[in-house]
Amino acid sequence: MKKSRAHFPRIKPIAYEGPGSANPLAFRHYDPDEKIDGQTMSAHLRFSIAYWHSFRGMGADPFGPGTIQRPWEKGPDPVSIAQVRMDAAFEFFAKIRAPFWCFHDRDIAPEGRSLAESNRHLDRIVAHAKDLQRATGVKLLWGTANLFSSPRYMCGAATNPDAHVFAYAAAQVKKALDVTKQLGGQNYVFWGGREGYETLLNTNLKREQDHLAAFLHMAVDYAKSIGFTGQFLIEPKPKEPTKHQYDFDVASGVAFLRTYGLEKHFKFNIETNHATLAGHTFNHEIEVAAAQGMLGSIDANSGDLLLGWDTDQFNTDVKELTLAMTSILRAGGLGRGGFNFDAKLRRPSIDPEDLFLAHIGGMDAYALAFRLARRILAEGKFEDFVAARYASYDSGFGRDIEKRRVGFRELNKLVLGKLGEPKPRSGKQEFLENLLNAYLH
Repeated sequence: MKKSRAHFPRIKPIAYEGPGSANPLAFRHYDPDEKIDGQTMSAHLRFSIAYWHSFRGMGADPFGPGTIQRPWEKGPDPVSIAQVRMDAAFEFFAKIRAPFWCFHDRDIAPEGRSLAESNRHLDRIVAHAKDLQRATGVKLLWGTANLFSSPRYMCGAATNPDAHVFAYAAAQVKKALDVTKQLGGQNYVFWGGREGYETLLNTNLKREQDHLAAFLHMAVDYAKSIGFTGQFLIEPKPKEPTKHQYDFDVASGVAFLRTYGLEKHFKFNIETNHATLAGHTFNHEIEVAAAQGMLGSIDANSGDLLLGWDTDQFNTDVKELTLAMTSILRAGGLGRGGFNFDAKLRRPSIDPEDLFLAHIGGMDAYALAFRLARRILAEGKFEDFVAARYASYDSGFGRDIEKRRVGFRELNKLVLGKLGEPKPRSGKQEFLENLLNAYLH
């Protein structure tokens, strides 16, 4: 493969310099080579870079066009530009020391005048990506198809009232699955950004949900037929761009998957910003997925709680991330998932260096949270408190309740007899919040 010119010539691979470092272009908490329990920190955290934000996001927002200009966004034709852009991306992936990347099909290759032309463009870029993966060692965490940007998907893809659009979406996902397998993708994500409705006046909700389930079953069947063994992921979001999306949150997603017999094939890709838009905490969504054995991967970002839309900021809230990481580690980790930085630079952050600074901040915050969560779980103070709080269910009639060995009659007899009135016990919330702050400071 022909060696491309450097796109970030002034920036060297980011090194770990420790908590005392004052170098803004160095890691203070993320040491990718540090061995922990027989694995490197890089292997534990499995950081991934979102191609769409880092290399297609140009600082646009709902009120104005992009502000970021990159020198590689020039060339004789869109496919040539896409190739040079990918060279820049893999240089960044290597220098920021991220082991994975993620993409939508239309992020990496331009859409053509027909699906056949779009597929040809994608094949050229995927061949280039395969060479770059081999040269850098960076792997694909997951791929997906953009089923929301084109006007054809204005009323949804799998839930579109027009069967022609459904068929087109199926063909697009088929190709996206093909190239994800070709690039060794370890997961495949479905984000139903337009799978919902704006008004029930023109919507057959039951029929649309049936169609969405049929679409997902088709994906499962096709993946099996081509030997794709990656994990399928659902990414919940309650709204935006659609007024009401069917994958509102993890709980509704679990109900949908079980209703249609899909629960064995899918887990959840949980995004912090989507959790808060649904009125939940990030920690809550992780716990709901983990409780059902469906915790798959994380889109690592945050939202601005003063704004009612998806701001996709880099998350540097160590308290929030420590709570999340404690839940993730308690659940046994993310398996073949990872922490994908589905986050974008702020509109005024226009320098190439800002791309590095943003990811360094996010990676350091997650790494620090990982270290703190490991300490919290090792010392077991919270675990011991929770265990003691539920100890009445470990034996006697409490255990019989959990084993469903008793009913209302037996419990009624116990309360009227020897049990009598329960004695309230403090939940000690303030004590536990103080304890958490002691770890953080």
